[in-house]
Amino acid sequence: MSKFDFDVIVMGGGPAGAAAATLIAQAGHRTVVLERSPEPSFKVGESLMPATYWTLDRLGVLDRMRQSSNPVKGSVQFFSGDGRATTPFYFEDHDPHESSWTWQVLRSDFDGMLLERAAETGAEIRHGVTVREILFEGDRAVGVRVGGKQGSDREIKARVIVDATGQRAILARQLGILEAEPCLQHASFFSHFAGAELDSGRDAGATLIYHTESERSWFWFIPLPEERVSVGVVGSVDYLIRQRHGDPQEVFEAELRRCPALAPRLADARQLRPMQAIKDYSYKVDRMTGDGWVTVGDAAGFIDPIYSTGVFLALKSGEMAADAICAGLAEDDVSADKLGAFTPELRMGMHAMSQLVFAFYSPNFSFGKFLHAHPDCRGELVDLLMGNVFRRPVDRLLAALAAAMANSAPNSGPAT
Repeated sequence: MSKFDFDVIVMGGGPAGAAAATLIAQAGHRTVVLERSPEPSFKVGESLMPATYWTLDRLGVLDRMRQSSNPVKGSVQFFSGDGRATTPFYFEDHDPHESSWTWQVLRSDFDGMLLERAAETGAEIRHGVTVREILFEGDRAVGVRVGGKQGSDREIKARVIVDATGQRAILARQLGILEAEPCLQHASFFSHFAGAELDSGRDAGATLIYHTESERSWFWFIPLPEERVSVGVVGSVDYLIRQRHGDPQEVFEAELRRCPALAPRLADARQLRPMQAIKDYSYKVDRMTGDGWVTVGDAAGFIDPIYSTGVFLALKSGEMAADAICAGLAEDDVSADKLGAFTPELRMGMHAMSQLVFAFYSPNFSFGKFLHAHPDCRGELVDLLMGNVFRRPVDRLLAALAAAMANSAPNSGPAT
């Protein structure tokens, strides 16, 4: 077999890749991160879940987060299409611990901080490098073919390849193991605004979720540093794109007029960026690991963004994969079985999160009615909203959700 340039190649420098690289390099393994962007860029996914606390603590960046200007997030609140507000889900009331508070972040700054931490632990960071192909010898991944600033392709070899390329999901697409979730094919239009109406005190950093009057779309409202907010609308691809003739800006404004609870907050706001669009196709991969390779973050599966699961699952999967990789390297066993030791637990957590998403989009489902019928499930529901799915059992909640949705199926818009 060819000589290896590194122990581990991490493709992608987002939260999943940075988390994996930090822990692998910290264990003394030669690690390189290949990131195609020249520097961390603008992204949505600014709202963290409280359970990111534990991975951020292990990565050694909690103090940096505490000292940052990021708004502190302590709750989530939902608004119905007619403007009625639910009682906020205050995380600290459920679990009075520092881990019940988290942050709303500018992703460019947050991602940059995580990559900086990976570099501090010994990982080599290469920007402006595009992975063209994963190289295999038989069924085992042994390296990548990359293109860089000079324009010519070259090969880099490693004992383990980590795909953290987000929704590009290079490895899964190359192997043909990516499967779309047909019931959750959504699009979103989003931007940042200044001068929006913000809450104060305990609610200052809360994530707010607004349904539109038609209940065929919903908005997120996320406070960010420097008194700006991230606002985006989400709906089915058919509703937001195929049935419209306007551009993303026009569609966003049309849906905002259908959202009486949110519109006043943006009445005097100034848009800071051109409206952007993304198709949030939910999907899963048939296999998360193989001989010599691992997928993490969105490259291992993507869940609709309603509950801000993206960064949390990215960090958690990066952490879990790093532990499996370090164990495999220590034993000179990078087989699919060894590297995949973490996947049953990760899939369990992703399944629990996805069931909550299906409930949100189910036409005959109401969280208010559900909690009225199942008050004993409120604690587990808050645990899911916090991301505590890997720390506490939520089996009772999942069984109750399944029973409540037995006669309904996901549709193009959220329930109230």
